[in-house]
Amino acid sequence: MSRSPRREAPLAAAERWFVTANRGLIVAMMSAMVTLVFANVVTRYLFNWSIIWAEELSQYLMVWITYVGAGLALREGRHVSVELLQDALPDRVRAALRAAVGIGILAFMAVLTWLGVEFARFAWDQETPVMQLPQGLVYLAIPVGAGVFLVHFAFFFRSFVARRFEESEPLEPAEGARL
Repeated sequence: MSRSPRREAPLAAAERWFVTANRGLIVAMMSAMVTLVFANVVTRYLFNWSIIWAEELSQYLMVWITYVGAGLALREGRHVSVELLQDALPDRVRAALRAAVGIGILAFMAVLTWLGVEFARFAWDQETPVMQLPQGLVYLAIPVGAGVFLVHFAFFFRSFVARRFEESEPLEPAEGARL
């Protein structure tokens, strides 16, 4: 009789799915942006005409990538932080301070989500200059990104307090490695 593999805890599976989906979205948006900018450069210099809306859409994609990717950056410890004071504290006090900072971050992101919705609603009737899309679509990056950050942080809170960040894969090969 074969043993079935242990099932992953539902919360861990949901977190893994969420992180994978967020990474996939970032990759898709970055791929679209790179493709669009490259195509615009090629058409401009080889055919002497430009894709009129390419620059505007690229800027909006960059805004969305920044907001939606902030939670992933948190997981890898890539946000700027000054830890001099907390490093001088005893372990228990340091953990309590990081927990308080984490609660402050959660509160800030919750407020940012709410105010971002209000801001997007306010700007919805305005149109973008070239593509004539509702400006609120661009501003939706704020509440969506803050909401995604909240979900990441809720999953990651204990690790944040313990200063355990996820390892990221290096972008460059290790020294002496062959391609």
